Amino acid sequence: MNTDARLYQDLEGILYSREQINEAVCRIGKRITEDYEGREPVMVGILKGASIFFADLIREIDLPLSIDFMALSSYGNATRSSGVVRILKDLDRDIVDKDVLIVEDIVDSGLTLSHLQEVLATRGANSIRVAALLNKKLSDQSRKKLVPDYCCFEVPDKFVVGYGLDYAQKYRNLPDIGILARRIYEK
Repeated sequence: MNTDARLYQDLEGILYSREQINEAVCRIGKRITEDYEGREPVMVGILKGASIFFADLIREIDLPLSIDFMALSSYGNATRSSGVVRILKDLDRDIVDKDVLIVEDIVDSGLTLSHLQEVLATRGANSIRVAALLNKKLSDQSRKKLVPDYCCFEVPDKFVVGYGLDYAQKYRNLPDIGILARRIYEK
């Protein structure tokens, strides 16, 4: 997609190009391959935001693995978490004695992932780790102390879209990650 395309006009700027994203995904795919050597992780993609990152990441992991998906909601169409986490789609498989790697698009408040880790821990997983495309730097202390085990980039406390991340279900198809212009969501 050309950066002159219509969707780019809604951005304040591009944070990470598709080339930078590809390099980072390859880097953490290699780390995961090394860390999980001799194991068969269950990769759990969090829909919908992590779908593109998930697809690219699993192709960079040189191990036998299985995949599953969950859908969670704490945002709706807002730009900040509501504080209430809902499971919209649950796992299709049992994870007892499995090494689970949650693949998430962005760690923001940490609320959603902390809740998910607690839920999955009650299901008997051998281990639970998190791979995140983005980790948001927040200035307030309301964030749960959750640090992803694998992360491509840290981003400022701005509303970011692209490469699967959305605002009101739009902008997921941007191949780059950019900051959404305030005029778009402060209507």
